[in-house]
Amino acid sequence: MTTLNAQRPTLNQAAPTAYLLHLADNALILGQRNAEWCGHAPILEEDMAMANNSLDLIGQARLLYQHAAERLAGDVRAPRGASWPAGAITEDTLAYFRDVPDFRNYTLLELPHSPPLVPAGVGDRDWSVTIARNFLYSALMVLVWERLRQSADSQLAAIAAKSLKEARYHLRHARDWLVRLGDGTAESQRRAQAALDWLLPFTDEFWTASGHEAQARDNATGVDVAALRADWDALVNDAIAEATLTRPAAVQGYISQGKQGLHSEHLGYVLAEMQSLARAHPGATW
Repeated sequence: MTTLNAQRPTLNQAAPTAYLLHLADNALILGQRNAEWCGHAPILEEDMAMANNSLDLIGQARLLYQHAAERLAGDVRAPRGASWPAGAITEDTLAYFRDVPDFRNYTLLELPHSPPLVPAGVGDRDWSVTIARNFLYSALMVLVWERLRQSADSQLAAIAAKSLKEARYHLRHARDWLVRLGDGTAESQRRAQAALDWLLPFTDEFWTASGHEAQARDNATGVDVAALRADWDALVNDAIAEATLTRPAAVQGYISQGKQGLHSEHLGYVLAEMQSLARAHPGATW
């Protein structure tokens, strides 16, 4: 009995700060990307839907950043970034004053809404790319949030319970659109297939290990994401089949490392736009 109690995770353990930032960065960067459709979506209803999707994601990011900021404020050894403003560490500090290598989001989420080999500055957006990315990520996060409801970090568990409801809607919305595009016209199917072919290899990053994920898994505050792969595959394969699309064959190639701080060139542009006002007027109130 003593041994069992010793192995049972302590309630209200603190999740590693880097793990909280990983989850928050994922939500923030995809929220920022999806917000780029505001005023540009193919129909008015989707203009509103994608804006609401972004608000959900940024709301998740805020809660996670607030939790991380509380942890950092209580750690006198926590390093401060060179560009951070003086004063207390807040959610805004973590969103607006960290630099590209400090972010731990998946590379998939920072990519532009365009197919490969299209310059990001051109401004062309492909709805199929957005839908495919939202589907692949939401399919993962439904599984992650479900399990994080049992996190030994009670605050993270509460965030997960709220976020799960939103992730389920995001998954349903993206899946419905993927089927609509794949089983639609010849052009919509071509675009949907091209988006899957382009983006699916970036999901290999989901299953690679990182130090902060391992630490969170080991202290029962996080999730063993690799253990979710079979369930994620089932969700993805079912939708692809219904959409009359083809899952591209797996290839052995470079695995992106955004959650390790190694990003594509695109994240710098996202952050430059998102952070410019806060950095131009640090500490300003409105």
